[in-house]
Amino acid sequence: MFYYRIFDDKEELNFFKSSLEYPKIAEYMKEFEKTHSEYCNADFICFLKEIDKEAEIIDVTNIYY
Repeated sequence: MFYYRIFDDKEELNFFKSSLEYPKIAEYMKEFEKTHSEYCNADFICFLKEIDKEAEIIDVTNIYY
């Protein structure tokens, strides 16, 4: 699995995991941009999930000690 962070047009930061390497993610982002005028992370992950069933937004929590 690969783990990524992504910002959308609303400046929301999310982290997601995917079985796809970065060059493929970048390719699918360009494809997604062709049909969307506004970018929302949740929408992109839904789009990506059609290609990669393992793709999903994940929560990342800081741990201090």
